[in-house]
Amino acid sequence: MKKIFGAIITLAVVCGIFFVLQRVFMPKYVSEILEGGMIAEYYDEHEDHDLLFIGDCEVYENFSPITLWENYGITSYIRGSAQQLIWQSYYLLEEALKYEKPKAVIFNVLSMKYDVPQSEAYNRMSIDGMKLSKSKLDNVKASMMEDETSISYLLPLLRYHSRWNELKKEDFEYAFKEKNKVTVSGYLMHCEVNPVKTIPDPKRLTDYTFGENSYKYLDMITKICKDNDIELILIKAPTLNPPWYDEWESQIEEYAAKNGLRYYNFLENQEEIGIDWNTDTYDRGLHLNVYGAEKLSDYFGNILSKELSLPDHSGDSNIQKIWADKVKAYDDMKAAQEAEYKQYGYLPSWGGHPVGDK
Repeated sequence: MKKIFGAIITLAVVCGIFFVLQRVFMPKYVSEILEGGMIAEYYDEHEDHDLLFIGDCEVYENFSPITLWENYGITSYIRGSAQQLIWQSYYLLEEALKYEKPKAVIFNVLSMKYDVPQSEAYNRMSIDGMKLSKSKLDNVKASMMEDETSISYLLPLLRYHSRWNELKKEDFEYAFKEKNKVTVSGYLMHCEVNPVKTIPDPKRLTDYTFGENSYKYLDMITKICKDNDIELILIKAPTLNPPWYDEWESQIEEYAAKNGLRYYNFLENQEEIGIDWNTDTYDRGLHLNVYGAEKLSDYFGNILSKELSLPDHSGDSNIQKIWADKVKAYDDMKAAQEAEYKQYGYLPSWGGHPVGDK
């Protein structure tokens, strides 16, 4: 019995040390690569949403849930991550539906161009923040590169132990301390202004056909929405680069028509939206800044409130209280970024760099 008890104590100590080290060595995404901290923030939500956005940077940097709330009383959350691949969107949606049932899901179609896993670094930003679940395990299996192992996603210390010479003060400070949110309802704000100067000519492709794997998961997203009586809406954000080819557009239009889905290509509505590429982008047309995101969100909110007959929750005192806190966080974040940008011309506290260093 003493040997058994001793073995149990030893195992407990080893597991405790392993747990502490894992908390320290895991990237904190506080002073750089803020996108890595976004997925985990969803679990702090305490209310259902009318809309869930899924997708890559073309949703989490281009749409403002606060604008949708303030102008239309629509509640929304963006479950986005950097270079989120379509199967990652599916498994994040599958998991989210265990927590809530939105009236509509918005999916940005740019990721259809990727048919196979692309990068471990981007995989990590989409998966590490997920809670342990079957959805996470399936996501890992679908996303792994050839040289990756699934166990390293379940026990991240196996992957991050080599960071010992990169550790910073924040790695210890936030090992067990909750850090400030980097998003508001999933939206990653940028107040910088970096106008479009030139638009590169689109690279010619040898094949414009979306891959079988991409279509497989688009079918799965369509099915899970239909099975849960959720309206699926496909969108293409109005960004100038990377290019969106006519051949890709025709495939999405055909898919939407075949499956009875709404599809909005906002590239076609830039003038009506009021986007000014001199003032509404922070990185020369790759993404919108907060001013462009607010314009796009107001335009889309008007469509959603009319065509989907979404309720205006602004008169609900309970929901209003939740969103009042979000509005304050949004306004404070915007004011802080604008002040910093005015002082430095970039956002050093948000991992930004002077324009010439980008």
